[in-house]
Amino acid sequence: MKATINDVAKLAGVSIKTVSRVINNETSVRQLTREKVQQAVDELKYQPNLSARNLAGTKSYSIAYIYDNPNAYYIIDMQEGILSACKQQGFELLIHPCDSKSQGVTEEVVNMVKQARIAGLILTPPLSEMPEFVQSMVDLDVKVVRIMSGDVAPDDLSPCVMVNDRDAAQTITQHLIDLGHTNIAFIAGDAEHMSTIERYKGYRRALKASNIAFNKDLVIEGEYSFDSGVSGAKQLMVEQSNKHVRPTAIFSCNDEIAAGALFAARLMNISIPEQLSIVGFENSPFSRQTWPKLTTADQPNNQIAEDAANLLISQIRKQKNPITISQYVPKLIVRDSTAKC
Repeated sequence: MKATINDVAKLAGVSIKTVSRVINNETSVRQLTREKVQQAVDELKYQPNLSARNLAGTKSYSIAYIYDNPNAYYIIDMQEGILSACKQQGFELLIHPCDSKSQGVTEEVVNMVKQARIAGLILTPPLSEMPEFVQSMVDLDVKVVRIMSGDVAPDDLSPCVMVNDRDAAQTITQHLIDLGHTNIAFIAGDAEHMSTIERYKGYRRALKASNIAFNKDLVIEGEYSFDSGVSGAKQLMVEQSNKHVRPTAIFSCNDEIAAGALFAARLMNISIPEQLSIVGFENSPFSRQTWPKLTTADQPNNQIAEDAANLLISQIRKQKNPITISQYVPKLIVRDSTAKC
């Protein structure tokens, strides 16, 4: 028979209310009592019914992850990181994809928050980078944590977890420069994502620091998709070849774009990395599923998401935290897709 909260209280020798406080991670419980209750929970394999707890009380123990992102690997990493924090802290997670370009997206999310009795929201780009949307969420009197590209929070609308794409992009571009490349192309991601802008700025900053002239013909507008990498690489290697400025290296705004660029190079019988070096960004499975494996920047999305969830839950519990909990700088990982020019 499934253990109940009464069973836990009896085994631990405490009241049901004390068990509830421990399960809810309230700070008003002595450490010795907390350990006794946790031991009883573990021994009985007790699992609280979080849905029933939400319905029975005035508090909500549910948070939501709201996203609009075509990258399945990114979404999976985010979900796993948030779920890890939720399981440790006794919260449920609602996952809600939406179309950030839709005129009705704000109303859609507002209705979801109200109907599901959500206590807090985690937002990722581009939704986290839309101030009017964020303000609408804050106006609902729910806690909000944003994951954003940059080195500092852009405002005080909500706490943020920042990812310093600019510094990481400068490092990965410098890696190509150190290998002797000067004709370095850039295939962008979606224009509405700050990560695209920040990575582009890092790319430009590295060129400037090494006194390499910027060539706008080597910058290709794109999307965070495999197909964008294919078309971008074809455009660079065919059109720019006709202009006698064929690149020897390509900075791709993420690994999916880089995988597409590598695929296109193969179709054009271009040897990687002997004739063309290609780098990605994020260290997603795409970077390890290609041949050769991609040089990239390691962005620990799982840990970023877990940090964001812990920050959100601490806000819900009215614990004090700084406006920005962390700043992540993705680290360069050198693999076989880059070589000396």
